[in-house]
Amino acid sequence: MASLKELRSRISSVKSTQKITSAMKMVAAAKLRRAQEQVEASRPYAERMARMLGSLAESVKGGNGPKLLTGTGKDDVHLLIVATADRGLCGAFNSSIVRDARKHIEQLKSEGKTVKIICIGRKGKDLLRRQYADDILETVENVTKPRPSFDKAHAIAQDVLQRFDDGEFDVCTLFFARFKSAISQIVTRQQLVPFDEGHSAALEQAEEEAEAEKQSGFVYDYEPEEEEILKDLLPRNLAVQIYKAILENNASENGARMTAMDNATRNAEEMIDDLTMLYNRTRQAEITKELIEIISAKEAM
Repeated sequence: MASLKELRSRISSVKSTQKITSAMKMVAAAKLRRAQEQVEASRPYAERMARMLGSLAESVKGGNGPKLLTGTGKDDVHLLIVATADRGLCGAFNSSIVRDARKHIEQLKSEGKTVKIICIGRKGKDLLRRQYADDILETVENVTKPRPSFDKAHAIAQDVLQRFDDGEFDVCTLFFARFKSAISQIVTRQQLVPFDEGHSAALEQAEEEAEAEKQSGFVYDYEPEEEEILKDLLPRNLAVQIYKAILENNASENGARMTAMDNATRNAEEMIDDLTMLYNRTRQAEITKELIEIISAKEAM
């Protein structure tokens, strides 16, 4: 049985940890509110752009569209952009994204495909390099410090576009966690190259709006021609979708961390109660033992 001194030390240690987890919970809650506002502001623009590009892509089907739309005609080399956090202590947020990416990697490799990986966030690199160290091209860290910015997403997009122009890959897929609530994040795969015109239809709200416009009978004329618009907008859309993924990840990370730290604080409280009860019982047993020894010594005299 642990001594009273050891129990006091353990209680003090758990209380200190509880203060840290409680503080981290409050910080994550404050960051979550701001991150959630950014996500909700970015979604309409990103989804609307994807829908418009899908409409343009439909109109040039069968034609000679831009390479970002039509692809290279092959799917031998796949580039995966795995977006995670730079820090842990956020529950299963990082591991769930990496788990889905790892599942996709194994499927591609079983089909004889070549896989290349770009990691956004330190945790993704740490989890993937155990098995796929040779496949990781680069890691981009601190994309949310001091706050997420479009410039950082644009820089990543330019790097991807340059690699595509150099013929380094045929298909590019982005992995991130779509924010739903503080306790729910949805791991999402989004094909960026070639442009997946069916992706926006997976979003219920966007699908409903598209159907409403279709029923209204509106016909849109584009100036200049569709192919020229696509040539200009497709690279921009790549940066927009990466930026949206960073914002979604930022909100999801803070929501997951707030939930994880709340659970840790509650667990610490329960542990303190259990240790305090054990401490009182141990103290009572020692006092009883000392009294018995005193009484026994007195009777022996």
